Amino acid sequence: MTKLRVYELAKQAGISSKKLISILDDLDISVKNHMSTIDGDTAKLVMDLIEEESGKSKKKPEKVQEKEKEKISGKKPEKTTEKQQKTITIPDKISVRDLGNYMGIEPVKIIKKLIDHGLMVNINAEIDFELAKKIAGEFGFDAVEEKTDNQDVLLEEDCDNPEDMKSRPPVVTVMGHVDHGKTSLLDAIRQTNITKREAGGITQHIGASEVEINGKRIVFLDTPGHEAFTTLRARGAKVTDIAILVVAADDGVMPQTVEAVNHAKAAGVPIIVAVNKIDKSTANPERVKQQLAEYDLIPEEWGGDTIFVNVSAKTGAGIDQLLEMVILVAEMAELKANYKCKASGVIIEAKLDKGRGPIATVLVQRGTLKVGDSIVAGIAYGRVRALFNSHGKRIKEAGPSTPVEVLGLSEVPTAGDILRAVSSEREAKAIAEEQINKQRETEFTTPKISLNQLYEKLQKGEVKELNLIIKADVQGSIEALKQSLEKCSTEEIEVRIIHGAVGAITESDVMLASASDAIIIGFNVRPDSNAKKLAEKEKIDIRTYRIIYDVVDDVKSAIAGMLEPEYEEVVLGRAEVRALFKVPAVGVVAGCFVTEGKITRNSKIRVIREGVVVYEGKIASLKRFKDDVKEVMSGYECGIGIEKFNDIKEQDVLEAFINQPVQR
Repeated sequence: MTKLRVYELAKQAGISSKKLISILDDLDISVKNHMSTIDGDTAKLVMDLIEEESGKSKKKPEKVQEKEKEKISGKKPEKTTEKQQKTITIPDKISVRDLGNYMGIEPVKIIKKLIDHGLMVNINAEIDFELAKKIAGEFGFDAVEEKTDNQDVLLEEDCDNPEDMKSRPPVVTVMGHVDHGKTSLLDAIRQTNITKREAGGITQHIGASEVEINGKRIVFLDTPGHEAFTTLRARGAKVTDIAILVVAADDGVMPQTVEAVNHAKAAGVPIIVAVNKIDKSTANPERVKQQLAEYDLIPEEWGGDTIFVNVSAKTGAGIDQLLEMVILVAEMAELKANYKCKASGVIIEAKLDKGRGPIATVLVQRGTLKVGDSIVAGIAYGRVRALFNSHGKRIKEAGPSTPVEVLGLSEVPTAGDILRAVSSEREAKAIAEEQINKQRETEFTTPKISLNQLYEKLQKGEVKELNLIIKADVQGSIEALKQSLEKCSTEEIEVRIIHGAVGAITESDVMLASASDAIIIGFNVRPDSNAKKLAEKEKIDIRTYRIIYDVVDDVKSAIAGMLEPEYEEVVLGRAEVRALFKVPAVGVVAGCFVTEGKITRNSKIRVIREGVVVYEGKIASLKRFKDDVKEVMSGYECGIGIEKFNDIKEQDVLEAFINQPVQR
C-alpha cells in the first residue's frame, strides 16, 4: 500500500477524519491535520484495528491470516504447536512498530507494556534485544536473536567453563537529582575533590574510578546521572550491578529522583538509597523514606528490602557504612566472571588526544585484556598499545570489572560500544568495516531551519522533526545530550540526533547540516574559521553551550515558541598565541598575532585549545609593545593578559566576543 492522506484513509474506513486522527494519537502516531500523509504499514495497522473494534472483520482462514502477517513483518513467526510459545527471530535492536509487526500485535499494546516497565516511548523508538525478548514473552512469543557471521565469531566463547568463573568486584552507578550531591559523594568516597572543576554543578565527562574497603574492590562509574546509564543500557551494555540513589535530606524526592528510580528498576538493578546532607539543620531523613515508599522503595526497618544509609558528603559521616552495604549487596548477588576467555567490555568514555591518538576508557566485563591484543569496538579497530588503570599507572593486563584506558584504536569509538578482543587485526578490521557500511544508509534532504524559526514552521505544519548535530569535547557529553534532547520530542515534533562526534565544529558538519536541515549544537567546542564562514553562507544555525541544561532549555523553549534570547553573541576576532611571557605581579602574558577581526580591551575572551573551550573570562590587559591599547586589528601583534587564568599554551586560539542586546 502506498502513502495515503488521512482523509483518504478515513473515507476507506467509513469514519470521520477527526475520529481517525484521534485513533492515530492513541497509537502515538503524530499527524497535523486531515491532509497529513501516513505510510502503507501504518494504514494497514489502523484499518485492522478499526475493523477489529467495529466487528466488521470477518473470520479469515488461519493460512490467510498468517500470510497477511508475513506481508507486514517480512518474516513468518515460527510456530511450534498451539499450546507452545511461538518463536520469532529479531535483530539486536528493533523499533516498537517492527516488533508489533513480527508478532502481529498492535504497537499500542506494546507501548503500554513498555510504560509498565518504566519506559515512555513512541511507535518509532528502538529497544534492545533483551527488552524486546522480555516484552515478546509477555505476549506468548519466544524471541531469538538474529545473528550475523561476525556475531557468531564474536560470541563463540560465550559458553563459560564453571572452573574459569571467579568472583569479581561490583560496578556501581551513582544516580539522583541535580545538586543532591552525586559528585560530592563520589569525592568523599575517593577522598579527592573534582567538584570545583565541574561547570554548573554537573559531571560533564564519563569515566570510572576504583576504591578499596577491607581489601575488597568497588568500581564507580562517574556519569551525568541516569542519562548515560540509560544510553549504555539502550545499547545493550549491561554495565551496572548496583545503583546508589542519592537524595538530599533537606530537598527530598525530586523529578529526576523519580526518573532515576524508574531507570534502575527497568534495568533490574538493586538500589541502595544514600540520604545525603544529613549535617544540615533542615535535614529530614524520615520524610525521604516516606516519599520513596510511594515508589516501592520500602526501608528494611519498615519490612521492605531497600537499604537506606544516612550520609554527609561534607563531613564524611556514613560513607564507610554505605561502602559496607555495597559490599554486602554484591556478596548476596554472587557476582562472577570468566577470567580466561577472550576479553570483552564496554566503552565508558572515548576521546582524541593530540599526542596519543584515540583513547577509550573501557570497563572490562569478561576475560583479561592484555597489551598486544587485537581489538574491535564499533567502527574502530586496532591493537592494544598500552593500558592505564584508573590511577593513571601503566599496566600489562586488566581483568573483569576493571576500568582501563586503552591506546591503539584506529579512531574514537562511541560510548556504549562493545570492545572485544579477536584473533587477529585483520579480523578486527573486517568487523569494523561491516559496521561502517551499516552507518552509510540514511541521507536527509529537507529545507533549512533555525531554532528561532522552529515554532513558526511548526504552526504552519511545515516541519515534523528537528534534526540536530552534536559536537562536544568528549563522547560522554554527546551521549548525555542525546538522551536529554530526544526526550524533548512532543506530539507535534520529533527531536532527532542525526550525528554526534568529538571535536571542533568543521566544514563537513556544516555541509551535513545543510543537506539534512539540521541545527548544530556545540558543547564545550567552537566552530573553526572555515566552518563559521560556510555556516553564514549556508545560513546554518550554530549554537554553542557549556552547560547541558541550557541546551535542553533552549530546545524546549523553541518548540514551545518561547525562545526569546535577550542577548546574542558577536565574535569580534581571533588571535593565535605564538609566545608566552611571565610578568612579575601580573602572571602570564600571551604574545599573539591577530588572525581575523579585532581584539578589543572591553571584550570577553575565550581560550580554545584544539577546538575545545578551556576557559572563558575577561581580558586583564591588551598591549602593543609596551603601550596599553583599546583594540588591535587583524595582521598585528599584541600582548594579552587574561584575568584569573595563566594556563595559556602556545598555539592556543584566543577568541574575543561580546554579548549584545537583541531587539525583542
